[in-house]
Amino acid sequence: MKPVVINSPDQNKERKRLDKSNNFEEFKLDDSLKSIGKDKLYYLYTYGCQGNESDSEKIRGLMEEMSFTITYDLDKTDVILMNTCAIRKNAEDKVFGEIGRLKQLKRRKPELIVGLCGCMAQEESVVRKLLTKYQNVDFIFGTHNIHSLPLLIKRVMENKERVVDVLSYEGDIVEKIPMVRESKIKAWVPIMYGCDEFCTYCIVPYTRGKERSRLPENIIKEVEGLISEGYKEITLLGQNVNAYGKDFVDLKYDFADLLTDLSKLPIPRIRFTTNNPKDFDDRQIEAIKNSKNIMPAIHLPVQSGSNKVLKKMNRKYTKESFIELCDKLYKAIPGVSITTDIIVAFPYETEEDFNETLELVKRCNFEGAYTFIFSPREGTPAAKYIDKDITEDVAYDRLYRLNDLVNEGYGRGNKRFLGQTVKVLIEGYSKNQNDILMGYTENNKLVNVIGDKKYIGEIVDVEITDAKTWSLDGKIID
Repeated sequence: MKPVVINSPDQNKERKRLDKSNNFEEFKLDDSLKSIGKDKLYYLYTYGCQGNESDSEKIRGLMEEMSFTITYDLDKTDVILMNTCAIRKNAEDKVFGEIGRLKQLKRRKPELIVGLCGCMAQEESVVRKLLTKYQNVDFIFGTHNIHSLPLLIKRVMENKERVVDVLSYEGDIVEKIPMVRESKIKAWVPIMYGCDEFCTYCIVPYTRGKERSRLPENIIKEVEGLISEGYKEITLLGQNVNAYGKDFVDLKYDFADLLTDLSKLPIPRIRFTTNNPKDFDDRQIEAIKNSKNIMPAIHLPVQSGSNKVLKKMNRKYTKESFIELCDKLYKAIPGVSITTDIIVAFPYETEEDFNETLELVKRCNFEGAYTFIFSPREGTPAAKYIDKDITEDVAYDRLYRLNDLVNEGYGRGNKRFLGQTVKVLIEGYSKNQNDILMGYTENNKLVNVIGDKKYIGEIVDVEITDAKTWSLDGKIID
């Protein structure tokens, strides 16, 4: 079947930043679409970061607004949606592998509809591959037009077409998209979309578009609604939350202002991710310092401890300025936990460069890190960097050595709470032990406790009795 291409991804368009203004819209589902999913089931895959998890909550909201019902049984579903991640090649390989496995299901159920969205959909090469090799994918849409899902599903259902609708221009900000949140205790709150940093290894500026900030009144209203529903914790989301508000044309209002205003609301816990060190300024630090409900846990991606490598990555800060920022955070926020992201084996990283990274990890006293081997992404500058000196063995050796040091930081960060009484937001039962409750401290440390289910959704005092590398054990103090 020849696909109907409404819009297709174009990486040349995706890298341009021509339109400086934002277009704000409000979503409204047409009455004719509200019952098209009656008596039908949908299955949703979610891959990737918190941003994708938040997008999936919108996808669930849209599907259920159309009267679809979620199922966790692939054999019974009528619609499959795959919300994908493109940050690393192995993430894409997992998706293609799963699509391949779905071919057999599609043969057994020809009426089954399969849709793919998310960051992979924004890549030209991925869409070409899907259209030529994966005939079992019925429709594709991108990160900028999640709100178009109802119309796309209707078109596929009624016309039996294969449809591609992926926008490559900077996306609009669409408010009031219905959401079905995964948790009743903690909530994602996107404050901005897109990224303008263009780190040489990263596909996100292409897949997520330019930086676009939501209006503060809409964010505050959303948080107020969550408070009224009994939520205890919110996490502010953005590819670079520290740049929030810098794209406003007629409004002088930035991330420090937003933090200050939100901290005045009666929400017990506020977190935010992810940060860019170059935009994390003194006003933001002061806003955190002066609040009682912004949590003392900062995720601050450094990526490398070598200035040469940072420059090759186009990270726009130095290891010296990063260390200075960490020192400011430690001084302003007593007891703060800082975690990070690090890429090893980036092209042209020498052993000396790598050792500088190890030294920075020690110097900055990280209490955890997400560590990765460099993964070339087609269309990014770093994909063309060729370094024959970094073999697979060298890359994995560096990763293992880094992880040994990072794990020491995990353990050290947990052990400092041994014997202390800390506040823990109990989220539910442990995945590994049905009779054990789990939750997180203000410093974002995982805690396991024995306790009654009445504590779920509550912030309780817990005495820490054991500190392991990855978690803490404790007992609830009534």
